[in-house]
Amino acid sequence: MRGVLYLFVATLLAAMGWIASKVVVQSMAGEMFIASRFILASLILVPFCYKSLLKLTFKQVLSACGVGVFLGLALQVWIYAVSISDGLSEGAFIMSLAMIIAPLTAWLLFQVKPNRAFWVALPLSVSGMMLMSLTDGWKMESSQLLFLLASALLSVHFVMNKRISGKLKPLVSICLQLFVVGLVGLLYTQYTEPDAVQFSNQLLVWFVISTVAATSVRYLLQTMGQYKVSMETAALLMILEPVWTLLLSISVLGETLELQKLIGGGVIFLSLITYIKLSRRYAKAEQAKIELAKAA
Repeated sequence: MRGVLYLFVATLLAAMGWIASKVVVQSMAGEMFIASRFILASLILVPFCYKSLLKLTFKQVLSACGVGVFLGLALQVWIYAVSISDGLSEGAFIMSLAMIIAPLTAWLLFQVKPNRAFWVALPLSVSGMMLMSLTDGWKMESSQLLFLLASALLSVHFVMNKRISGKLKPLVSICLQLFVVGLVGLLYTQYTEPDAVQFSNQLLVWFVISTVAATSVRYLLQTMGQYKVSMETAALLMILEPVWTLLLSISVLGETLELQKLIGGGVIFLSLITYIKLSRRYAKAEQAKIELAKAA
């Protein structure tokens, strides 16, 4: 239950990160926000894993940093979409599609064929996406396309991160990746001319919330939670993030969501649950076949 509680709180903090990011980018350039937020967040995690960091080989550091580049690119696209979006909740549901896109990404990159659960969940997720985006006819908003692109990039990060997960401790990997995300943002600022930061007490409060609570503490709790519960349980809990984002955006930002978009978000949520549940069922059936074959 402690692991479940950690993940439950992590989803709440992640949703808070959406709200905090939306507020901060109104006074601060997105690329500068990502750079400062994630570099500081990684430094906050260093005391918890510095001994393990010092033991890493150059190859291990390089692999973690390489995966972090994909996360950095995904978050650069994401923060720009947040800055131009009128509503966060639909963006959160679109971003959650990364879990569905990941099997297709693994197929394209490494020829790992998706399981049957993917083909069942895919039509549901596409239907949900259409309901959310096609409210004014066959036209998607720029922010929705960017959220979808960020989701695709995030799926690449998921796939690559899984391939190195057995070689590095999760907290060490996260610490390095967050630092690289910050560096990607820092490099991006060199090619742009961000506006001056409009400092205010509100900006500082939300920046601290996004950096400490929604990044450092969130990833720390998420890592601890995933260590204590099964992968299926962790995945089910993590899809609560867009639900919390919806509730917070309505209560804090006064966002309103059309009925069709709300139904679309519900269909996407259903597709994620379907994918996780069926994946677990098919995995158990496959394992039973293997055990039966060994017994024979």
